[in-house]
Amino acid sequence: MNAHSDGPDSRHQRPGGVTGATVEALGALSKALETTERARGHLYSFHQLTGGADLELDRAVNLLREAGHEHWADRVQQEILGRNVIPGRWTFQIIEDYNRTYYEPFKQMERQALQELADGRDHLYEAEMKEARRTAGHPDHTARPDSPDTD
Repeated sequence: MNAHSDGPDSRHQRPGGVTGATVEALGALSKALETTERARGHLYSFHQLTGGADLELDRAVNLLREAGHEHWADRVQQEILGRNVIPGRWTFQIIEDYNRTYYEPFKQMERQALQELADGRDHLYEAEMKEARRTAGHPDHTARPDSPDTD
């Protein structure tokens, strides 16, 4: 299976009986989870940016008051400051719901599929792609950090 004597470590080698189709399917499942991880990161960005904007509103309210615009300071404070971003929810509640309803079940499903279908071995698709694309004997194309240096 290994094209090079310094091939992937055992946790990145396809277990016996696991087909190429299974490796490809698990790779797609993992890629979808990685995309979900990125989406979740954007959700945290949304959370932090919205929270930062809400905190900046304190400054805006104070500056409006100092500038003699009590009516506008009151409006911003009463209508926008601390406002829900969607009905009944601040951003932290959206994250909690997302994690509980979508992210955690998806993450558990991907782990279970890897465990059942590939003995828990992750990134087999990528490991096989790396092995196929390496240049034999090139020092920057080794399979692992502990691979022997080659000339």
